[in-house]
Amino acid sequence: MAHGGRGHEEQTFNEFYTEVKEIEKRDSVLTSKQQIERLLRPGATYFNLNPFEVLQLDSDTPLEVIKKKYRSLSILVHPDKNPDNIERAQQAFEIISKAYKTLENEVTRKKCLEVYEEAKDRTDMMIAEKKKKLKKEGKHDGVPEDDPSKYKHAIYVMVMKLFADIERRRQQLEVRDMEERKRKREAEIEEEEQRDLQKEWQKNFEESRQNRVNSWHTFQAGSSTSTSSSSSSAAPSPASGFNAAAAPVKSKKSKKAKYTSFNPPKIKPETR
Repeated sequence: MAHGGRGHEEQTFNEFYTEVKEIEKRDSVLTSKQQIERLLRPGATYFNLNPFEVLQLDSDTPLEVIKKKYRSLSILVHPDKNPDNIERAQQAFEIISKAYKTLENEVTRKKCLEVYEEAKDRTDMMIAEKKKKLKKEGKHDGVPEDDPSKYKHAIYVMVMKLFADIERRRQQLEVRDMEERKRKREAEIEEEEQRDLQKEWQKNFEESRQNRVNSWHTFQAGSSTSTSSSSSSAAPSPASGFNAAAAPVKSKKSKKAKYTSFNPPKIKPETR
């Protein structure tokens, strides 16, 4: 089932490739509109991964020729030259600029050439496996890739697949890197929150501790004052004690004087 799917995909790719090449052959010098359509046509993202394909150049093209081709294409698709289609022209211009920057840089251009070398090696291995299989089956008719044009096409297809694999891995790494940065950021935020909570707890603890100390000092001061007041009321002064003892004596004398000075009433003589 999976093999059938791959076969259908390869057939679709071959048909698309043939159509593109026929268009390019028919239009040896593509117009601005045709170049924009070529770079933005459905499925072009797959082809635009290969900078040589974007600039319509072979992999062994010298850098000076690459620069000339870039200038001519950038002029054709430049937004200023396409005022009636500025948005799409801008997209096409960015695709061409990106392809040129890739090939202009020696390191990235070398990586692209390595893709072509790997594609050639894989294609040669594939052809060898086909011939080996045919030999076991007793067939000696050869393989389609013995035709130079079909051999070149097979390499071209392999190049596109390798560029697609590279882009897929790049996207996967980008997603993982993004997730890792997100995880680290979340961990940093959580750590910052924990530090803030710890600072807030420490601050509250210090404030409550000082309040407890102040309350204890107030309580101690209040206890001392109450003890002094109780002592003063429980031990009266000598003067007050003397007055308190003298008061009852004076009262007895007053009562005694009151009784001794009592005069009985006089008896009036009875009249007849």
